[in-house]
Amino acid sequence: MKKLVAYITSGYPEKSFSIDLALALGESGVDTLELGVPFSDPVADGPLIEKANHKALELGFKFNDLLEISKEIAPHVDTLWMGYFNSFYQQDMNKLIPLASEIGVNGLIIPDVPHEEALAYKNLFDANNVANISFVAPTDSEARIQEIVSDAKKFIYMVAYTGITGSGSAEDLQPFLSSIKKYTPTPVYVGFGVNAKTAKAKVEGADGVIVGSAYIDILLKEQLSYSQKIKECSELSKILKNEINS
Repeated sequence: MKKLVAYITSGYPEKSFSIDLALALGESGVDTLELGVPFSDPVADGPLIEKANHKALELGFKFNDLLEISKEIAPHVDTLWMGYFNSFYQQDMNKLIPLASEIGVNGLIIPDVPHEEALAYKNLFDANNVANISFVAPTDSEARIQEIVSDAKKFIYMVAYTGITGSGSAEDLQPFLSSIKKYTPTPVYVGFGVNAKTAKAKVEGADGVIVGSAYIDILLKEQLSYSQKIKECSELSKILKNEINS
C-alpha cells in the first residue's frame, strides 16, 4: 500500500481548525501529516502555501500554537513538522528535538538546510529517535544521492522537479527513482506538483506521495465554511489514496 503524506499550514485559519482537520485527514486515508510552520519567506513553496503562511502569521500564529496542535494530533496521526530552519533554530534545537520526541512528533522536514549542514544535528536527532527527512533533487549527482540516502530515516523526500511546490511540472522520474533506490531500502516519496490529476503518474516506482498545495487551495477558499473545508480535504485524501494505489 503506497503512502499519502498531506501538508497543512498550522494555525490557518485557526488552531482548533488545524486540529479538527488533521484528525479528519487521519481518518480519510492520510498516513502522515506535515504540520507546516508558518514562515515569512517560504522559499521552496509555491504561491498558495506562501499565501497561507502569510495569512497565518497575520492572524497571530506563534510557535507555541504548533506545540499545542501537535500534542492533540500526534497520538492519533503520524506527525511531522515542516518548516524553515530559522523557525526551529530560534527554539534551541537541543531543547526542541527532545520536546518533539516527547510530544510524539516523528520527524522534521527542513528544506533550506543542505545535507552537509544537517549532519551537525545528526546525533541529536538520532538520540531522540526523530527523523530529519532527507531531500534528493534531479540536480544531485549520483555520488551525492548515494551520500544523502546512505543513512536516511523514515522516508526520502524526492523533489519531482527543480522548482517550487505546487507548479505541477511533468517529467520522467523513473531514471531518478532508480538512482535513489539503488543505494537505499528507505521508502521514497515524491513531492512537488502532486495533486489528484498527477498523483497516479508521479507515484509510479515510488512508495508514496507528498501533497500540499492541493490541500491549501481548499483552505484558502473563503466562501467555504470550516466544515466544508474539512469535508473537501477529506474527499481529496480518499481520491489521492485511491489514485496512488489503483
